[in-house]
Amino acid sequence: MTLDLNTVFSNYGIVMLGVIAGMAVLLIVFFVLLILMMKKVKLLSRNYKDFMRGKDAESLEEVILKKFDEIDELKNVNEENRRMIDDITKNLLLTYQKIGIVKYDAFHEMGGKLSFALALLDKSNNGFVMNSMHNRESCYTYIKEIIDGKSYITLSEEEKKAVDTAVNFNGLE
Repeated sequence: MTLDLNTVFSNYGIVMLGVIAGMAVLLIVFFVLLILMMKKVKLLSRNYKDFMRGKDAESLEEVILKKFDEIDELKNVNEENRRMIDDITKNLLLTYQKIGIVKYDAFHEMGGKLSFALALLDKSNNGFVMNSMHNRESCYTYIKEIIDGKSYITLSEEEKKAVDTAVNFNGLE
């Protein structure tokens, strides 16, 4: 009893020519992949040779130790920068960050719009409002403390507007 491949394949509906064509395509794909892998190995080998050119174990050790020293130095600089940023952030909480200003005519047509109320507040809405009332003969300046966006001394309308503007101040946002 002899085994004929054409008969076996034809029993399953497979044409022998199709099997051979499929294997040929697979062989070409594998050949292309082999060429690509050989190129990558050659490139890797060239990079390795360039890296190792003129170096022995001692000089490589020096290069590696130098890089470790640079990494340690960068860590120290980074830690110092982090401390400085933390200090700056703490200081910013205490600085006046919010501003509100209202210009007005305090004495109605006698001094022009040279009077103003200026509110300066920190992040927690603590600070002061300064009111400068100007007329042709003199200038009066008052300052009132602001705590949590409120004053314990009665505020004028202009001072209230300046404080409200400062409390709602978004800065660069």
